[in-house]
Amino acid sequence: MQKRVVITGLGGICGLGTNMPAIWGEMRAGRSAIGPIGSDFQSELKVKTGCEIKELPDHGIERKQLVSMDRFSLLAVIAAKEAMLQSGLVPHADNTYRMGTVIGVGVCGFETVEENYRAILIEGKNRAGIFTVPRVMPGAAAGQVSMHLGLRGPVFGVTSACSSANHAIASAVDQIRLGRADVMVAGGTDAPLVWGVLKGWEALRVLAPDTCRPFSADRQGLVLGEGAGMAVLESYDHAMARGATILAEIAGAGLSADASDIVAPTVEGPEAAMRFCLADAGLNPEDIDYLNAHGTGTKANDQIETLAIKRVFGEHARALSVSSTKSMHAHCLGASGGLEMIACVMAIREGVVPPTANYREPDPDCDLDVTPNVARERKVRAAISNGFAFGGTNAVLAFKAI
Repeated sequence: MQKRVVITGLGGICGLGTNMPAIWGEMRAGRSAIGPIGSDFQSELKVKTGCEIKELPDHGIERKQLVSMDRFSLLAVIAAKEAMLQSGLVPHADNTYRMGTVIGVGVCGFETVEENYRAILIEGKNRAGIFTVPRVMPGAAAGQVSMHLGLRGPVFGVTSACSSANHAIASAVDQIRLGRADVMVAGGTDAPLVWGVLKGWEALRVLAPDTCRPFSADRQGLVLGEGAGMAVLESYDHAMARGATILAEIAGAGLSADASDIVAPTVEGPEAAMRFCLADAGLNPEDIDYLNAHGTGTKANDQIETLAIKRVFGEHARALSVSSTKSMHAHCLGASGGLEMIACVMAIREGVVPPTANYREPDPDCDLDVTPNVARERKVRAAISNGFAFGGTNAVLAFKAI
């Protein structure tokens, strides 16, 4: 019998707020943080909308440490520290090698990449910053979290575009199930609101000019945001032995690939991931009360995801509460699954389904209960979170009440 894995701490930062309670409060209220971005190069951008963190909280990290960190790593450390504080765990000589971290990243340290390209190619400097490589590497966030928290067990990064956080959390669960660790800090982070990344997304022609309206007939695309979402995972036995407050259980994970197209999604891939997740969790479709959709706000994603949900859940699809919290915190790429984990866990704990904000017009091709604009009170016994990505990489997580 495989080990049960539970969540004992949550942390987050994004445009909605600089800690988990603030983020959840805004989600409950259905308030979107999407708006004009303050990029220094905004005049060169066609799309000037995003979801940015206007001011970082007092994080207590010294300058000599900050110089080795890109923004995506800093956001990860802030969220991880919050999650660890809530868990009540303190690494020490007897447990530090039984504690690790896996962090999903959709891109990498593009703030650093851009700083160096501009310095060398525009300003004429003849050398890059000394910390360029350790700041840029996608695994930097995991390394920085391990150093700041004192975690010496399994530590690595995971990258699978927009499903990175869900893949990271699933990988962390595996470390505990396999006996390699008792505790894992897991989630995702990204800071893509830099000129080069935004220009790249502009070229794909999937960015909305104003805001994100998942499942609404007048949706025009996704909006990019920045942030991080983290959880402290423990084996159930470890958490019980120390008398920890358990927030929820990670019941299972389902992974699949479309193996079809680098950007165009299929129905079969997401469908398979949801089915595998339910099977891994030992749950029936009827056991799920809330589904946090990938819900990017593009025409193709929302329609295909709706069809995949109908295939998996059958008649029960009509009884599901569905929502896309990307309508509020935007698409934070590698961080999205971490923030959506917060939505699922808190929906279970408080019996409140966060809404799909900015919804205006019903779409006959997206005809599920998408919880438009206003949160809904209902008992949530179990929830699943969908993460689908370019490259056809799909990762779905199931959470349930303990």
